[in-house]
Parts: sequence; structure tokens; C-alpha cells
Amino acid sequence: MSSKRNILIIGAGRSASCLIKYLLDKSEVENLQIVIADKVIASAENMAGSHPNATALCLDIFNAEKRIKAIQNAAIVISMLPARFHLEVAKDCVTYGKSLVTASYVSNEMMELDAAVKEKGLVFMNEIGLDPGIDHMSAMQIIDRIRDNGAKLLLFESFTGGLVAPESDDNLWNYKFTWNPRNVVVAGQGSAAKFIQEGKFKYIPYQKLFRRSEILYIDGYGKFEAIANRDSLKYRDAYKLHDVLTLYRGTIRKVGFSKAWNIFVQLGMTDDTYKMENTENMSYREFVNSFLPYHPYDSVELKLRSYLKIDQDDYLWEKLEELDLFNDQKSFEIKNGTPAQLIQKILMDKWTLQEEDKDMIVMLHKFGYEYKGEKKQIESSTVVIGEDQTYTAMAKTVGLPVAIATLKILNREITNPGVQIPITKEVYEPILKELAETGIVFTEKEVPYLGYNPDQING
Repeated sequence: MSSKRNILIIGAGRSASCLIKYLLDKSEVENLQIVIADKVIASAENMAGSHPNATALCLDIFNAEKRIKAIQNAAIVISMLPARFHLEVAKDCVTYGKSLVTASYVSNEMMELDAAVKEKGLVFMNEIGLDPGIDHMSAMQIIDRIRDNGAKLLLFESFTGGLVAPESDDNLWNYKFTWNPRNVVVAGQGSAAKFIQEGKFKYIPYQKLFRRSEILYIDGYGKFEAIANRDSLKYRDAYKLHDVLTLYRGTIRKVGFSKAWNIFVQLGMTDDTYKMENTENMSYREFVNSFLPYHPYDSVELKLRSYLKIDQDDYLWEKLEELDLFNDQKSFEIKNGTPAQLIQKILMDKWTLQEEDKDMIVMLHKFGYEYKGEKKQIESSTVVIGEDQTYTAMAKTVGLPVAIATLKILNREITNPGVQIPITKEVYEPILKELAETGIVFTEKEVPYLGYNPDQING
């Protein structure tokens, strides 16, 4: 047999586990050598294990010589690095004629490479993870079907959440960290949430975001809530939804989470723009007190309840107590931390997945459309439960689309060149079909159209 085809995977974090397993399982039949590169060689070695078709490589991506050599030796490159580190890899892929796959949003800098990528006939597939990724593909499959049938799309809403599985849900917040904790803490900051509702542009500023939730129902899993993502409007171009009346994307949580999280927002604990003093010696209780008005006699608890108008028997209070917020013995040991860094430390004490815990991914799309004068609505949803702490639902839903797309690009089944996202039938149909074989299946149902009467509501 001819020499093996090298697939270079840069980044061996937790989300790469299912990606690597998929490719190694296919490696004999597909004649693959999987090169797993990471700055921490132990991480790469752990992912490679003793598999004969896996090679661990110590690679600091800022070492240009080693990075270029690794890319030159690859048939195709997967970057599982944080998004801000993709560009140097991408530029080398253009220079040495290698296609590239990432799960990250397309940056302006990445898009600037489009002409050069097309000129060389390369495929730079981005946003091919979970969200973005599976959301694009599963939504476009139904949007295209509605359009192909001659119907007019009126409404598109899409929601995704990384949650703890029901069997591992053992805290009052019904939540544990299943991805980067920092991203959870600072979510929604920087600009108002933007969306369209019944033809009207709507904006929710950050300080109001967590009090404007929408209730969702997922068959078999009950009631959830969703808060608006930062910018739903950018999907008008990607999905060609310029005429749609409602366009909204949100993040899923269990009911009650947002109201409780809003306490941290109102206190200022999620702010990451300034550093606090003497935080290395600060207790959790002192941290809470630092956001409250001074009073010579009142306790921290009394001041907090008074400040935010929380009754002592309110369930919100139980949630705060569960986090050990008022502990005067626990300290941060973080020098000059920001409020966001400190609240993250408190939350990680309580919300880190334990070895036996399982995570859960929930995704729901809503499509409202008009066909032959009649308004209809479809809901499409999927729920994925993780196997364990290695093969999590998050790793599965991020890693498998990346792996499937990589192999199809390598095998010339996906050939359209350029910097792109997975919204064409050539891309999404075969990938969704294979994802279904792994258990990532969407269930559709018709529901009453959630429209409005323009004579009664002025928007």
C-alpha cells in the first residue's frame, strides 16, 4: 500500500477526543496517519495512546519552523486551537497548498484569505463544530427544503445549550460547566443582543439580558429557558433570510438559571474590564461584600438581600448559599483578579463536572413558513448525552462534524474551494447523514404557527 495520508490535528484539548477516535477508527481502511500536535506533549500522547496510526508531536504554533514542517508533511490540517491562533496556521496552509478545517467562527482575517484559497483550489471549512456547525447544517437542510417546496419562510429561531445530563443534575442551579467556564461567565458582554421579531429590530442591553428569557419545551426532557445571543442578525446573510420576519438565536439553560445569574450581573461580578485589589488574600465573603454598600452593623447577607430585594425564603437565596458565597475561610489566591475571574473561581468549586458526571447538548430550531396561503411551523430538535468525561456530548458534537468533513474533503467528496461554512447541500447532506448514524438525530414535529395579529399588536 502507498504511504499513509497524514492528517495533522493541532490542539489536543478535551473537545478533540471524539474527533481523534473517529479518525483512528477509520485509519486502516482510509490509509491514514493521525499526527496529534500540542504544546503540551503529554496531552498529545494521551490522545494518541498506543494506536499504531497515531503520532504525538510537541508543537508550539509560534515556532514557525516546526509549524511549517508539520503542515508541509500533512495531507490536510485540522486546527482545534482557540480561534485567535488559527491565522498563522491558515496562512501556512495557503502557502503550502493544504486544505484546513476548524470549528471556529470565520474571522475577517480568515475571510481575507478566500481569494488565495480559491486560487489554489483548497477547501477552508470553518464553523463545522456544534454551535457553529451542526446548527448551520440542520437548519439549512430544513430551510432549503421549505424553499424548494415553494413556501415562504417567515420565522427562524435557533437555540443551543451545553448542560449537565439529568442523571448528573444535582445542584440547585441545574447547571455545570461543560465547556470553557470563562466564556460562560462573560457571555453576552460587549454589545446588546440584536434580533428581529415580527419585522421589528429589537435590542437587549447586557444589564437586561438575563431577565428576557423565552420558555422552550423539548419532548422527553421538559421545560427550558433561552436567552438571546449577542448577534442574530449576521445569519440573515449566511442563511439568505433577508425577508424573514423573525430571526432569533439563543442559549439554552434550565428554567430559573437566568433569574439567578442576573444577581451576579447586577452586582457587577461578571465584569472583566478592571482588576480588584488584594484579591490574593480576599475571602469569598469579602468579595461579595466589596460590591455592597457600607454599613457598620448589617451582615453581608442582610445587605445583599436588601440591595437586591431578595426575601430570605426566596429560592434564589438558596442558590446563592449553595455556592458558598458567604464563606469567610475560602480565599481566591488570585493576584489582582477581575470580578469575572473571581466569580469563575467560586463557580468552578461547585460546577465542575465530576468523574462520574455526564453532560448533555440540547438544540432546538423553529421554522415558521407560509405555504399556499396557510401558515405552518416546524420544530426540529436533538438531545445528545455524553458517555463519560472523555467522550462527552460536547466533544462528540464538536469533534464528529470536524472529523467527517475532514475525511470528505481529503477524499474529494467535498470540493468547492474557498473559505466557507457548511451551509450548502454538498456539505451538509452527507455529514448529517453520517452524524445520524452516530446517534446525533433530529426529530421534527409540526406545531401551531406562533404568529401574531397585526391588527392587535403593533410590535
